[in-house]
Amino acid sequence: MNILLINVSLRPLSPVKMFPVGLGYIATAMKRAGYAFDLLDIDAYRYSDEEVERRIRCKRYDVVCLGCIVTGYRIVRDLAAVVRCHHPGALIVAGNTVASSVTDTLLGRTEVDVAVLGEGDETIVDILGTVEKAGDLEDVRGICLRREGRIVRTAPRPPIRDISTLPFIDFSLFDAELYITNASTYVSDPLPVPREEVRLLPVNTARGCVAHCTFCYHVFDGMPYRFRSVENIVREVRELVDRYAINYVGFSDELTFFSKKRALEFSEAIIRSGLRFWWVINCRGDLFDREEDIETIRKMREAGCISVGYSLESSDPGILRAMNKKITAEDFSRQTQLFHRAGMPVVTSLVLGYPQETPETIRATFDCCIENRIYPSSGYLLPQPGSKMYDYAREHGFIRDEEEYLLLMGDRQDLRVNMTTMTDEEFERHVLEGLKRCNTILEVGLDEDNLIKTQYYRAKDKVLET
Repeated sequence: MNILLINVSLRPLSPVKMFPVGLGYIATAMKRAGYAFDLLDIDAYRYSDEEVERRIRCKRYDVVCLGCIVTGYRIVRDLAAVVRCHHPGALIVAGNTVASSVTDTLLGRTEVDVAVLGEGDETIVDILGTVEKAGDLEDVRGICLRREGRIVRTAPRPPIRDISTLPFIDFSLFDAELYITNASTYVSDPLPVPREEVRLLPVNTARGCVAHCTFCYHVFDGMPYRFRSVENIVREVRELVDRYAINYVGFSDELTFFSKKRALEFSEAIIRSGLRFWWVINCRGDLFDREEDIETIRKMREAGCISVGYSLESSDPGILRAMNKKITAEDFSRQTQLFHRAGMPVVTSLVLGYPQETPETIRATFDCCIENRIYPSSGYLLPQPGSKMYDYAREHGFIRDEEEYLLLMGDRQDLRVNMTTMTDEEFERHVLEGLKRCNTILEVGLDEDNLIKTQYYRAKDKVLET
């Protein structure tokens, strides 16, 4: 059985090449189950469309696996069409949110045969095992294939209870050195070493999120938040340091620190290990709220943490309620001041464009960023299929045809759906004015063309975000 695994490129014009953590787990699971496969890493090498097609057709494939977040629907659709053209009998399997959030559209309007819902670590091995036994690809977990007249999605399965039992990602399956050195194109200042000396790989410490924001959808949606033991995490980092000489870890999670206790245990475990590396994490915007928490933050710094990210999204109470954020702008500011006092850089993000948004709420949100000395990563509300705001957009006629919307989604820095009472021009003008004020008052030094579409910032000791 010949298998092809594809890593798509969502932003082929960007210099940034981030390691595909989800696909890394899938590839590792396949290898450990004894399946040999070819890897077509389009994002790493930025192959042209012609080269991608040449590599797909150069060998007969029985199973082709790919996947990405839902914003890459068009890419998955086009790649599946190329695969079907050259391998009419191949089984095409897709995963990640492009499979779990728009299942019917994916299976009904593309050449994808099977949509993997939720975690794929175990499911992909089951699929390959069933296909291998069936021989003629007629049955996958007891469900007929789409090309036999019906669509296929994998049956829901219980989430992996203890994710510490998962094998570490096998980075040797990819061009690890390319991903390690490319980190210099996106890590944020301030940095402890010259940018070109950064050697970074990601480590996943948790799956899911404790929050249920109405604008968000992720592949672990509906699953309980799960986290690895700190001992397990330290062991993986040690292996990466020994094998790849990394000096920086990007903890690749929706939410790394869910409690103060976790933050302290995590930091102390790293200190005890004797490992010396830099790291960044994400936490809730109201995790730290007391004077004594400064000691925990300082312990994080001692362990190598050089930046913490948490989202403001909006400073307006009504919009925050609509987002189901369950924090306030005051919570955000209180935590930010604690981080500043402990000498810890902070990054944050905004989601602009809820129906309640006005010029006044936009200005107030940027005022909050300025008061807290943070230049934010800003984006427009891009309703994610599977989220409550996507349902709202469909119900109120802002999105009429799902596939048409999927084909135009793009990035959140592009205004695709405007559910405010402002015109597109007014909305974008007020956002740009807010970013200009932040840029000027905080002395960030960005060109006007880069106020919302930023890559990374270089600016002495300012608290900045990519």
